[in-house]
Amino acid sequence: QLQLVESGGGLVQPGGSLRLSCAAPGFTLDRYAIGWFRQAPGKEREGASCVSSNGETTYYADSVKGRFTISRDNAKNTVYLQMNSLKPEDTGAYYCAALDTNGQSFRTVQGMCLMPYGDYYGRGTQVTVSS
Repeated sequence: QLQLVESGGGLVQPGGSLRLSCAAPGFTLDRYAIGWFRQAPGKEREGASCVSSNGETTYYADSVKGRFTISRDNAKNTVYLQMNSLKPEDTGAYYCAALDTNGQSFRTVQGMCLMPYGDYYGRGTQVTVSS
């Protein structure tokens, strides 16, 4: 079973930056779309950003557009989320999710982020934006 491991979370001041990483030790990610979902206390899970298996298609929630950048290095089996100009409202647990899109064209990057949903999830990494 695919296991996802997130890293890179932490405490940062407003306006600061963090880069999250999602890896799958022992597995290859090139057949999966990958999403970064986040959840703040008392709020529903939100799809922040998602990327297609080949990296060519991305989706960003309006709340992060222009500040976050998702990318993937399939050679390293790692997906990144670069987060700039962080705001206190970005605080929450960030989860990496994988969606098997191989031969399943109806499973889109946009759908993955809007629902949000995946086939596999990591345990999450905490991001806290506070002065």
